[in-house]
Amino acid sequence: MPHFHIDYSPNLEARMDMLAFCTCLRDAAMETGLFPLAGIRIRATPAAHVVMADGNPDHAFLDLSVRLREGRTQEAKEKATKHIFEAAAAFCAPLLETSSFMLSLEMRDIDAALSPKVSSIRQYLPQEAT
Repeated sequence: MPHFHIDYSPNLEARMDMLAFCTCLRDAAMETGLFPLAGIRIRATPAAHVVMADGNPDHAFLDLSVRLREGRTQEAKEKATKHIFEAAAAFCAPLLETSSFMLSLEMRDIDAALSPKVSSIRQYLPQEAT
């Protein structure tokens, strides 16, 4: 794993290609060498109700939460966080340059004892991807 969950203000729908952003994150996660392709899950959800700062409806945000199984070193997680955030910031650079926009990322461990999993995804991936 990791699980990537993107919460974003609905006004981003018209400003960026969310599917392309998800693909960008998947590629950045793979580039770290820390996450197997079969375990990467990325989903994006627009927030139904948003109030930011002074309430100006033009303000926008994208908050990226990355949850992963425990066991990776702090150094590896910090490097992965930096690489993924840099990729996200580069993708979002036009928004940051032309509008009121906030981008954030948090990576945290999941306690494996409290998070059971079952998956058949690997049997449906090409052999080289597993």
